[in-house]
Amino acid sequence: MAITVFCLLSLLLFAGKIIRVALPVLQKCYLPSSVIGGVIGLVLFQCFPQFFKPEMIQTVSKVPGFMINIVFATLFLGVATPPLKKVFQTAFPQLCFGQIMAWGQYVIGFAAAGFVLIPFFGAHEAFGNLLEIGFQGGHGTVGGMSESFRALGWEDGIALGYTVATVGMILGVVVGMMLVNWAGRKGYVKNIRTFDSQNKLQQLGIYHSAERPSAGWQTVYCDSIDSLAWHISLVGLAVLCGYGILQGLRGLEILCFPESSMRIFKGFPLFPLCMIGGLLIQKFAGMVKVDSLVDHGQMQRLAGAALDFLVLSAMATIKISVVAANWQSLLVIIVLGLLFSLFMVIYVAPRLFKESWFECAIADFGQALGVTATGLLLLRAVDPESKTCATQAFGYKQLLHEPFMGGGLWTAMAFTLLFQLGWKIMLGISLGALFIWVTFAVIICRKNRKNASGANS
Repeated sequence: MAITVFCLLSLLLFAGKIIRVALPVLQKCYLPSSVIGGVIGLVLFQCFPQFFKPEMIQTVSKVPGFMINIVFATLFLGVATPPLKKVFQTAFPQLCFGQIMAWGQYVIGFAAAGFVLIPFFGAHEAFGNLLEIGFQGGHGTVGGMSESFRALGWEDGIALGYTVATVGMILGVVVGMMLVNWAGRKGYVKNIRTFDSQNKLQQLGIYHSAERPSAGWQTVYCDSIDSLAWHISLVGLAVLCGYGILQGLRGLEILCFPESSMRIFKGFPLFPLCMIGGLLIQKFAGMVKVDSLVDHGQMQRLAGAALDFLVLSAMATIKISVVAANWQSLLVIIVLGLLFSLFMVIYVAPRLFKESWFECAIADFGQALGVTATGLLLLRAVDPESKTCATQAFGYKQLLHEPFMGGGLWTAMAFTLLFQLGWKIMLGISLGALFIWVTFAVIICRKNRKNASGANS
């Protein structure tokens, strides 16, 4: 079965790339081959179920939950963490912007679910979590939380989460490129790399032979261990650390509160703790002076490959019947989430960022709708040579943002807490956090206005 599933997913991913190369409209939409292959798989599974054994589809549906552990385990492996003071000085406005977008999605989701979706459409109480899980977290986060959805009795949330993630990714790219073109016409950005300005190979998503970048550095001799195998083993150790932490937390919770019916870590997913596992291994490697043997370039390629197979398998196994039964609730939170993100870019960003406001904003817009990769794609479109401060600010901001939001610790914790505390308390917590970050943003905006007035006087 494992061989059959691997060959099937490989065939779908290959077909996605070929179709993307053949159809310019897909290139102009910047749709990844994994999304295209996932749609093909979804059509095949839905229209021709007689050709696929149920256990095969079930195995494919488990792939995202495994692959997301790899993605998160690699985040800090091979990364030299800069001083925290420098990170805050460079990225604090960017962090405020990202946190407001993330907590705003929680506020919108919980409020929409509690006041509209539950009483009028009969939606599940946890529906409010889907906006942040699907938009900020994406397919990987939904896949990683699949066991949490099942453990907490809402398996339909998996298909709904994948749907929000898919729509968010498409909206992030399509609406994001519309914003990029708008900013270019308004003169807010000067270095736009439009689709038409790219050469034919760039449009096809293929490197010219003279421009091919390195996929990472080999850090060990292959006669001792292959460099790729070495890095895969480090990822496995990071996942093992995360698994050990999770089991320890579950045991500690039972030991400390044996009579309590509230079990926060019962449905807590593994993948955020794999990130901590990777960070611990990187710190240990630095302590024993072998951190030079860990190359982040190779880790990025492992994460990228895992993410492609993750998105592909996630989309192919969406349950259309569940989506059709909840289309009204999905439409409400998706539209509200998009409008909020547009408001943040058009109104808040020009006041919050002192320089290169659109470049900084569009990166977080892409991430807020379609995960980090979408944000980087949009950022490259407006700042292809990283001439502005946006690339560094966005990168530093991720060091502080990703451990908690968009698939981080709070994303996982919020979902389990909702079943214990209810949507009203979770809405209150989200409003409180949003108020704190909005306060920081207001202080920055006032400082920017004061500096601008001083410069003009």
